[in-house]
Amino acid sequence: MVSAPSGSSGVHLPDTAGDLVKILVAGPFGVGKTTLIDSVSEIRPLHTEERLTEASAPTDDLDGVREKTTTTVAVDFGRISLPDGVVLYLFGAPGQARFRPLWDDLAHGALGALVLVDSRRVDASFDALELVEETGLPYAVAFNAFPDAPRHHTPAQLRAALDLEPATPMVTCDARDAASSLGALLALVQRLVDRHPSEPR
Repeated sequence: MVSAPSGSSGVHLPDTAGDLVKILVAGPFGVGKTTLIDSVSEIRPLHTEERLTEASAPTDDLDGVREKTTTTVAVDFGRISLPDGVVLYLFGAPGQARFRPLWDDLAHGALGALVLVDSRRVDASFDALELVEETGLPYAVAFNAFPDAPRHHTPAQLRAALDLEPATPMVTCDARDAASSLGALLALVQRLVDRHPSEPR
């Protein structure tokens, strides 16, 4: 966490900005990372999406996301201001294994990660969870509520399927909805606060 530079203009940062926090939004291909950042960002998000082609078929598994036509090839970026001067910089990381070298750069300076999961294909999230855990980042898990997602799994079953520690926050969100996405991010922020309580200034 770093402090905003003095005299920062509201054009580039809110005038109330105090603590700047870098957060990763992680998860597998097609889970909704770009959509979540779009829904909450107070600035025009930066995207590096390209159209899917037949050449990517062997590496981009469309099982469960047949309607998807684009994929992130580098990073998504957005920003959101929270109360008390906290500003989150959101970096959406591509979930495909071939982008693994990008993770070290994206994780540098990050305080935590929100891992999005699709309950229709829970096993697709294992690689992203492994990457987050290997970097040592605290994280929260958010199940993106796709309309055709199964409804019969209990929270305990989902937590067990992902082998989550009891202290790891797990919530459900709709990445298309700003309030729902913000709730998932706040679950992560609370996790960070619990791990690193603020010191008196």
